[in-house]
Amino acid sequence: MNSSRNSAAAPRPRHTGNLPRTDTDTDKSQLPAVRVAAAADLHLRPDPPRRFRNAFREAARHADMLLLGGDLTASGTVEQARMVAEDAGNLGIPVAAVLGNHDHDSRTGNKIIGVLADAGVQVLEGSGTVVTCRGVRVGIAGCKGYGGGFDGAVVHEHGEPQTRAFVRHSRDSAKRLAAALAALDCDVKVALTHYAPIPGTLRGEPRELYLMLGSQRLGQVIDEAGAALAIHGHAHRGVEKGVTAGGTPVRNVAYKVIGTAYHIYTLLPPEADHTRWQIVDHGQDRSDDGS
Repeated sequence: MNSSRNSAAAPRPRHTGNLPRTDTDTDKSQLPAVRVAAAADLHLRPDPPRRFRNAFREAARHADMLLLGGDLTASGTVEQARMVAEDAGNLGIPVAAVLGNHDHDSRTGNKIIGVLADAGVQVLEGSGTVVTCRGVRVGIAGCKGYGGGFDGAVVHEHGEPQTRAFVRHSRDSAKRLAAALAALDCDVKVALTHYAPIPGTLRGEPRELYLMLGSQRLGQVIDEAGAALAIHGHAHRGVEKGVTAGGTPVRNVAYKVIGTAYHIYTLLPPEADHTRWQIVDHGQDRSDDGS
């Protein structure tokens, strides 16, 4: 991930990329807090233009990293990907992203990944990265995810080949996320997906669409991995805040949900004798939405 700092930004602690673990068992209550900026569903396109460069540069002044939860482009063209790279690239803080369903519309996913990588944006798909901020190793595991539904309305693998393929893709997505989370060697884990891992952040969406908006399989692996925070997008008519069955905070940061370019969440280390990190919601640190 991008480890340089923008000299024009306010001074921030130095970040590093993937590093081997060198410390012994750490008293996590003594670790400093980490500020995560997150955004999703930017749907960038040339006409009408809606840009986020100014807002993301401001985010870089206040946050330790920026996470992008997919649907960065309107229809998955390379031209649109270049707009994302211009807005989210080379900010001076680490930037990680997953692709969304719209980013696959033009079947140029690999080209989009390359364009973003050239700008220092790391795209995760069944993979993870570790960023070190002031001695805190933050592990980020990401995948697009997929639909599949939630308790009471889950698609199972039987019947027509098309239905079986849908369920297999849902399961495979969750397995890739689980593997990425398990591979992280870090102090605190964050899960980044496009599709929702819980139904709670889908409130406001038609219930008949839940099947296509997320999967409980994602939430299950997030809980099993002990993630401190889950970030997603996709559900434009949903709500921002929710929680998994296991107590992991979930945040839907779709642009139309949070109503601004990004929100910041502070990860507070667990108090002594506790294991769970706490999440403090800050919203956006200035009103400029980058448009």
